[in-house]
Amino acid sequence: MSVFKEVAAALAGVYALLFACDALFGVGEARFDDAYYRASFYAPRPQEFRFAAGTTPAARVSDAFAQFSAGEVKPNRRYSSLTTIIR
Repeated sequence: MSVFKEVAAALAGVYALLFACDALFGVGEARFDDAYYRASFYAPRPQEFRFAAGTTPAARVSDAFAQFSAGEVKPNRRYSSLTTIIR
């Protein structure tokens, strides 16, 4: 039964600490900012300049992988401890 008393005392202490911290450091009414609910907050941004705005995603992917050729040598594998265990 003493375990339940200790748990109850610990919970009461945690709640007391929580309320004390909220009273000291709480933000009160500033927690809910009305600026988030204005229409200007959700207004679309003006069109930005993008270098590849007219390029399709498929063209971007093919350009990215075109820098690697099929006959290119693969880099050597790094040292692995598994190979020393197998030996």
